[in-house]
Amino acid sequence: MICFDALHPYYLPQYLPVMNELLSRGESVHFVIYRSKEQQAALDALVKQYKLPVTWVDDAEQALEFYLKQKPEWVIFGNTFDGSTKLKGVCRTALMQHGIGPKAVYYTVSEADFDVRFVEGEYRLKRLQEMFPDKLFIDTGYAKLDPIVQRKEAGLELSALGLDPDKPTLLYAPTFYPSSIEKMAKDWPAQFSEYNILLKPHYFSLSKPAYKKQKQLLEHWASFDNAYLATAEQTNLLPFMASADLLISDASSALFEFAALDKPVVWCDFYHLRWSYRGIFKFRFNQRMDEDLYRYAGVAVHAKTYKELKSVVDQQIAEPDSYAPQRAQYTYELAGKVDGLCSQRIVNFLTS
Repeated sequence: MICFDALHPYYLPQYLPVMNELLSRGESVHFVIYRSKEQQAALDALVKQYKLPVTWVDDAEQALEFYLKQKPEWVIFGNTFDGSTKLKGVCRTALMQHGIGPKAVYYTVSEADFDVRFVEGEYRLKRLQEMFPDKLFIDTGYAKLDPIVQRKEAGLELSALGLDPDKPTLLYAPTFYPSSIEKMAKDWPAQFSEYNILLKPHYFSLSKPAYKKQKQLLEHWASFDNAYLATAEQTNLLPFMASADLLISDASSALFEFAALDKPVVWCDFYHLRWSYRGIFKFRFNQRMDEDLYRYAGVAVHAKTYKELKSVVDQQIAEPDSYAPQRAQYTYELAGKVDGLCSQRIVNFLTS
């Protein structure tokens, strides 16, 4: 049995292609999913939709207890796990980081005691190996994108969402912090009336009390005829990416995922920063963001302010291939091979 540890709902889109590949080879899979007051409805919907064999836990302690008792062949994690050292000799452990974005945690998470980490691309592999010379890293690529590359992900039915299938479609997928949400115009869907707008925020923006102002803005934008806000149950970004012609985002791994599909991206350089990240505390922001944020800035055209956003979007819709060479270069370094076979490479290793 191979187990997937799903601390958050947004880990599942990364796991599902690997699960499907394992099942196609006759392997047994099981999901350990953490209950969540804020996200339980979404989790229940996902389990039902994908028919997942699941054990529910309240915390990492219960998850560890399950692994120690069941002794699976492998447990795959999407982030650090405090009990990983206790699993030595019980089962093998692997890390599939749940994003390919520019945050420093992409690297520091490898301090955790896992047997192997699956990595996206040669640059990341080399950098991780230099940072952690005694650890095992395998370059497999980014499995989450496999269903789109294989054309198994059909996307959304725009007309069913009240949108116009004849219009170009924009996907706005901001992260929760630091975010561009608070810097967008209150009536921005009206200013972009010639486009469909899919609003797909990080689920923290819709579920965490600390971000209730973001939720209010998102729900207001959804009231415009040309906009649709993803429900809490629609945690998977893939159908939205498959349906969109262009992505608008900020410091989110969605930027790099969308660019890896060779579609145009507009990167918002305008963020709302808490006072504790401004002025003399700017170093906190710099600590949160990895140097890759700046190294890979060329993957997309940038909007420095909201006022620039419309003209930048219009230009990229008119000339979608203008950044194709940059997307190809950076995708190779950040995501590795985008050939639809990443989950196969992961499963080859797990079952070898």
